[in-house]
Amino acid sequence: MALFESFLANFLSPGILFFILGITAGALKSNLEVPESISRYLSIYLMMSIGFKGGNALATSHGITDVAILTMLAGIGLGFLMPFIGFLLLRATTKLDPLNAAAVAAHYGSISMVTFAAAVSFLHGKGVEYQGYIAAIVALMEAPAIISGLYLARKFAPASATRDPNRPGILHESLTNGAIMLLMGAFFIGWMSGDAGMAKMKVFLIDPFQGVLALFLLDMGLLVVKHLSGVRSFSISLVLFGIYMPLIGAGLGLAIAAGLGLDVGTGYLFVILAASASYIAVPAALRMALPEANPGIYVPMSLAITFPFNVIVGIPLYYSIVLPILAGGSP
Repeated sequence: MALFESFLANFLSPGILFFILGITAGALKSNLEVPESISRYLSIYLMMSIGFKGGNALATSHGITDVAILTMLAGIGLGFLMPFIGFLLLRATTKLDPLNAAAVAAHYGSISMVTFAAAVSFLHGKGVEYQGYIAAIVALMEAPAIISGLYLARKFAPASATRDPNRPGILHESLTNGAIMLLMGAFFIGWMSGDAGMAKMKVFLIDPFQGVLALFLLDMGLLVVKHLSGVRSFSISLVLFGIYMPLIGAGLGLAIAAGLGLDVGTGYLFVILAASASYIAVPAALRMALPEANPGIYVPMSLAITFPFNVIVGIPLYYSIVLPILAGGSP
């Protein structure tokens, strides 16, 4: 019953309904669209808002605790580990070659900013608080997955894994990615400016958040449909991977959250990060570092299969599992 109530609450939230509207409009071949420039602005806004709010929450709390440091380290470790798990499963259950298996697996160690934003909105609707340092983990989990994916590609498909020697290193590319720099920059600005900063920025970065997220999810729904054509050529085992891999990540994330004694809100968001798959930062990095890998495989996997599953089904499902475990069985 609790799962049904969580699912209904998530399904009937404006953001998810706009996401479904986007999918419906795309499927019906409507001319509805969000201009790319607006879409980029919405993405920038969401990263600014989440980063600033996280840093401000940290400033008004008890600071960086031992648990916060351990959680950050656990997030980095999970980012490194998940691509290896995904790679082994893909090689065992699908016909993907090592190069494309490594490329797909890299997406599942990284994170989805929009899934995280939707989960934050879900918690807001339930009145559940979380620790601000979780916003830092969002950024910290991007680079490890890319590095692991490239290691797998260069180890198991060395002839194909090439890169331009004139480009900067993959770690530099990951850490200087615009999304990461904005998120972490906003995090530190929110941390340093404290209550005075929040008073000045609340009307811009906090109050409009739900509306901006809804518009961005509408755009994401339209984008998902554009990539569905690639899924039609996938085998059943590959489609299933896009569903059970986030469940594996959620299970590992929950085990870590329980082991560290995280509160419900923070633990839930950590689970969301562990379960999500990147469709922005990792594809951008792989296009440069692994140009031989097929984006017609790895982009639809994360964007057209895992992303809709997590946003519509995963967000309430993970919460219904996390709540009794991290709340000690409280309703």
